[in-house]
Amino acid sequence: MEILLEECNKTDINLEKYHDRKISLEKKSYQINGISQSGKSKLVKSYLLSLKKNSYLYINCNDIRINIDTLNHQLSAFINKNNIEVLVLDNYKERIHLVNVAQLIITSQKHLQYDFLETIQLYPLDYEEFLAYEHKYDSSALNHFFQIGGLPIMHKVTADDKNIFLQNILRKNLDAISFDIMIFCAKILSQKVSAYTIYERLKQTRKISKDKLYTSFAQLQASNYIHLVEKFNYPKATKKIYLCDIAFKAALSTDKNFSKLFENMIFLELLKSNIPCYYEDAIDFYLPKSDEIILCKPFADERRLFQKLESIEAFIFTHSIKKVTAVTMNKEGSISHPLSKVELVPFDIWALGD
Repeated sequence: MEILLEECNKTDINLEKYHDRKISLEKKSYQINGISQSGKSKLVKSYLLSLKKNSYLYINCNDIRINIDTLNHQLSAFINKNNIEVLVLDNYKERIHLVNVAQLIITSQKHLQYDFLETIQLYPLDYEEFLAYEHKYDSSALNHFFQIGGLPIMHKVTADDKNIFLQNILRKNLDAISFDIMIFCAKILSQKVSAYTIYERLKQTRKISKDKLYTSFAQLQASNYIHLVEKFNYPKATKKIYLCDIAFKAALSTDKNFSKLFENMIFLELLKSNIPCYYEDAIDFYLPKSDEIILCKPFADERRLFQKLESIEAFIFTHSIKKVTAVTMNKEGSISHPLSKVELVPFDIWALGD
């Protein structure tokens, strides 16, 4: 094991064409959580490259040569002997003992209960981060975003391999039941669904216990492979479900519903901006902190939008809504309404706004 630690200590870190994320690391101890291929390892390596080579030790815990018992026995002594200041345990396994070091960084798909570590939740690229990979900032960039989603590695995957590549990522990181749940969610994304409904559907095609499905469903939420949005003021009502990345829709299902995919994409932008949101009848997203309603209308025209506004006037009045934003694909403008400011904003402008 000491030979492997020496190898890790001497091996130079290589990071090809890294694009900065909105999140950066400081001289603190962290746990960085995120789904597979969300960019955790590259974020850490980018930080390590700013440090003196002999001051850190980077260990990828997925290395099959690691004997965890031996590692636990030797790691602390190795760190002290080599004056290691920063220890990175990438793809951390909970059986590995955490040692005393000036700065500790672990990465994991799920959140771990270590109160002394500051938590960073790393999501796939948002649209602004995605643009750093693009050669042109025009409609072709947005179309490309729809095609490949927010996993940074997808910029290196050819179009004909895209769906199989994404399927393999999920198969590698999820058990069979969780994978089947993801397939079902891809078919009904941006719609209201309960764990019980998923159980009722899946039990028709496979043997499954309710407890196991509920556990897997909860784990998918905890690991942020799926996200649930509550109905405003009704936490027990059926929640709307969204995928962690829009590209999983096409990879797991042949069902086509661009409006629902567009809504999922808008939700992810809200999520990554840490904006609390809820749904309401006939309202895609309600943002209480800013007294704003978001309507997902990729191909809206003013007549239909005005009809939509009429159907939600009671909510606008009751909750003193200051602004209604209809996010579109390319239409821009405003509508005169007696109760609230109403704007049509193209997605690329909306996503890059403050």
